[in-house]
Amino acid sequence: MIVITVPTGNIGRHLLALLLDSAPAHDEELRVIVRDPGRLPDAVRERVEVVTGSHGDADVLDRAFEGADAVFWLVPPDAALTPRDAYSGFTGPAAKAFTAHGVGHVVGVSALGRGTPVADRAGLVTASLAMDDLIAATGVAYRALANPSFFENLLEEADSIREKGVFTDVVDADRRSPLVAVADIAAVAARLLLDRSWTGADSVPVLGPRDLSPADLARVMTEQLGRPVRYERQPLDELRTALVGYGLNEEFAQGVVDMKRAKDEGLDAGVTRTPETASPTTFEQWCAQTLKPAVLS
Repeated sequence: MIVITVPTGNIGRHLLALLLDSAPAHDEELRVIVRDPGRLPDAVRERVEVVTGSHGDADVLDRAFEGADAVFWLVPPDAALTPRDAYSGFTGPAAKAFTAHGVGHVVGVSALGRGTPVADRAGLVTASLAMDDLIAATGVAYRALANPSFFENLLEEADSIREKGVFTDVVDADRRSPLVAVADIAAVAARLLLDRSWTGADSVPVLGPRDLSPADLARVMTEQLGRPVRYERQPLDELRTALVGYGLNEEFAQGVVDMKRAKDEGLDAGVTRTPETASPTTFEQWCAQTLKPAVLS
């Protein structure tokens, strides 16, 4: 039995589709935790066991983890909380439930940065790494998917790209990093969940096929969209003011700023790309398949 949290999210929906395709051959049953089962397609609800509720709720976890062999763990960051509460606080009931129900393997969504000089002052990433430590301390076999930023973050800029030909971030225009597609993260998670021969606790870097800077992204988007796209660098203090204005908890907003600052200082540059860590989806492919329809719709 594999339990999937956040099955309707960016990573979860890709993962669930992969597991539904592969589970019969592996004789696996699937169970999902979801607040609103109505968000699952009818065809999916017919093939999985659904536990309704929040995976931050101990009672929900007791139902969901009963008889479970493996869990896909993803924390949906709650911007109303502090970073510590949003990650380790939310995960605390699950850590207890892993032990209480004898869950053997957990695959979690985390971040790159462990071991770099800025890892202890990287805001949300620091909180995510502390969550990994909390899960690993339970003794469960654990693999933290160590991810950089996602291509999909650019979908939040679709309106600006369409209307003004502009996207923004706070890093230097020439700062290259290993961005990745969420579908590729889901593929690594599916492989680990279906082949549970691994033991102990470790991280699994999931890197895009090549490092890209904002200047590189602008060039590729210009080519793929057939219209000029340029990058504008936003000051960190301006970002923080905007986040607080949107209603984010001030500590959470600072956590975002600290993460962005750390990325500009090389947070994502601590892992060497190898055939094992490199994912297949190029930014050109992702733009053609995902960003272009969103911008030109």
